[in-house]
This record gives sequence, C-alpha cells and structure tokens, in this order.
Amino acid sequence: MTSPKDVSPIATNKRLVLASASPRRLDLLAQIGLVPDDIIPADIDETEKPAEAPRALALRLASQKAEALSAHLDEHTFILAADTVVGVGRRILPKTETPEQARACLELLSGRGHRVHTGFCVLSRERCVVKCVTSRVRFKNLSSAEINAYLDSEEWQGKAGGYAIQGRAAAFISSLVGSYSNIVGLPLYEVSEVLRGAGIPFQTGKE
Repeated sequence: MTSPKDVSPIATNKRLVLASASPRRLDLLAQIGLVPDDIIPADIDETEKPAEAPRALALRLASQKAEALSAHLDEHTFILAADTVVGVGRRILPKTETPEQARACLELLSGRGHRVHTGFCVLSRERCVVKCVTSRVRFKNLSSAEINAYLDSEEWQGKAGGYAIQGRAAAFISSLVGSYSNIVGLPLYEVSEVLRGAGIPFQTGKE
C-alpha cells in the first residue's frame, strides 16, 4: 500500500518568485522542500516613516517588495516577499552596516527583551495575502568582551538589530517565545500554509 508521504505532488504550472537576495530565506525555504523558480531581489526604499511602528514597517515593506515585482506576474506566477524588523518597544533597530551601529544595538539589547517582526506577502494576479509574525526574544547581560568578540566575527553585517540568531549570537539568548525561523527571516509554518493553499508544489525528496 502506498502511504501519503510516498505520493509526489500533482504536476502544476504554478511558479514561485522569491523577491529577496537573502541566502537565509532561500535556505529556510529549502528546509521545507520549496525551491523558487526564480529569485529577483526587490529594490525599494526601506526607510521607516515618522512614528511608524516596527510591525507596521515589516508589513509595509513586505507588501512593497512584492508590488515592486508585479510586472513579472502572469496567471501562473506567485511572488513571495518578506522583511524582518527588530523592535524595542516602538523603536526600530537598523539593519546594521557599521560596527558602531552594531555595538549600539547589542548594548541596547543586552539584558532585555525585544520583538522580531517578519512581514511576508504572497502576491498573484488574483489575490494578495499579507501577514506578520512576531517572536519575543530576551538577551542575557552582555559583557564588553562578548560584544567586542561578536563585532570581530562580522556576523552583524546587514542584520536587523545587529545579530544573527543562527550564528554566534545564539549564545546570547536567554529565552525565546514564538517562531525561531521567523527570527532567521521567514516564519515557515505561516508561509507554507499560504503557499500550500495557493497550490505551490513542495518537493518530496522522492525521485
């Protein structure tokens, strides 16, 4: 008897375009058997608006990234876009580009909790689904030596809030509530539910 897990997905002509150059998001999708048909990074202005809340920013940027690629849509194509924002209260932390920015973020996060919001958008000609998932993270108290060593690792480069949970910063986290993959850059459960509902095929690992 054939078990459900041995059944390959029904052939489909639906295509998935990932609107991100992030290797982390590509790796996350691969973990659940999703391989985009194309990768087209969206080029938009990611500056927050005055008084914009972190969650609102994540939702807006995810939507704008998907819309920026709307010219690639046809009746078979779906676009997946996402943006991750780290917030302390209503304060939005930057995607750090300099050691000074990263140090300021780590010193702020030391010994306190923060929230990681990832907004994602699945866009087709027929519909647009936009959602945001939030995870709560608390850092232990960081010593100057720990911060200096992390800065030397350069893992902070381009990371929201100045750290990557999948790297050395994992040792800084005293508690986490919510989705781990959301903090890395994509909430896999929620994204997979939307894409399965849209009929996007997942690989089974079977030949």
